[in-house]
Amino acid sequence: MLDTRVASGETVRAGGFQTGRRDDVRGGGGSRSPVAAGRASGRGRDLLKSGFQTTLADRIEIRGLGVHSAAPARLILHPADVDSGIVILRTGLPGGHERLIEAKWSNVTQTSLCTVLGDSTGAGVATVEHLLAALSGLQIDNAIVEIDGPEVPIMDGSAAQFIDAIDAVGAASQSRRRRYLKVLKPLHVEHGRSRAEFRPAARGFHLDVEIDFEGAAIGRQRRAFDVGPQVFRREIGRARTFGYVADVKKLWQAGFALGSSLENSVAIDGEAILNPEGLRYCDEFVRHKALDAIGDLSLAGAAIVGAYHVYRPGHTVNALALSALFADRKAYEIVEGGPRPYRAGAGAQVGLAATAWAANAD
Repeated sequence: MLDTRVASGETVRAGGFQTGRRDDVRGGGGSRSPVAAGRASGRGRDLLKSGFQTTLADRIEIRGLGVHSAAPARLILHPADVDSGIVILRTGLPGGHERLIEAKWSNVTQTSLCTVLGDSTGAGVATVEHLLAALSGLQIDNAIVEIDGPEVPIMDGSAAQFIDAIDAVGAASQSRRRRYLKVLKPLHVEHGRSRAEFRPAARGFHLDVEIDFEGAAIGRQRRAFDVGPQVFRREIGRARTFGYVADVKKLWQAGFALGSSLENSVAIDGEAILNPEGLRYCDEFVRHKALDAIGDLSLAGAAIVGAYHVYRPGHTVNALALSALFADRKAYEIVEGGPRPYRAGAGAQVGLAATAWAANAD
């Protein structure tokens, strides 16, 4: 099973993969709020109102390359108003058009190599899972994700640079309490050899991930987490994507994974890890699958209160599990109210499509 993403900067082939430069991350201009300064220094949690919605305290600009085409993309994260959720503003479309795509499970259009969100016009954004995991893992409820290319920049193959960028500007508390999706009964799905199950939990989100690869370089690994911001930062968010060199070469021949490199992937050749620095964790592979699951499950549109166990995880089984959950109205309930119309937050400059959608939301 292959899980490839993308490189940054100018690249050259080396050892079956590429080497390249880092992507560019910039925070918003001007002085930061006390919340932002506190977050950057590790004190931000104390400045936020527990149980209330949050948004970004400032805008963030990120530039990098997409995984399959290796085309450049400019990503800007904007603050957004309460009850907005995560909304993608896809710019750079033919004719200068813009489209708004809500980061919801019902807008998933593809899951074969990554998670792709799109709409009926064909507008879409691929490889959204690491960015969405960072927003969800750090409990950012509301944000506008403006992007001018078809893929979210891959950065180093994990959520690390997204985490650092969000922490640098900080989070801002908002006036309404968070919404939660509470799992009410067990629900099980299967896809090939993959299995996933939601179960009720008294509090929080418990994630149990198990992978099973034939090669000894990965093998069978299992990790469970009670997911919260500190656990996400420390134990999940910096785990990189991975792939076997033989599989990546096949994807190159098919026109995919053109930017995969040792800068953004853990490369495996037989039983050897090719990255000179080795692994960030002894079980980095299963931790990365946990990262992907958090990003995919954030498409529920609300923080999950429940447990999720997945065996041989992947984007497809994660999407199927969410779809099955929402298909059974007795399997969940939304606590603290339902979704409300989107409204751009103060200081967000998001273009005509966002303005029109806010004006016509029902």
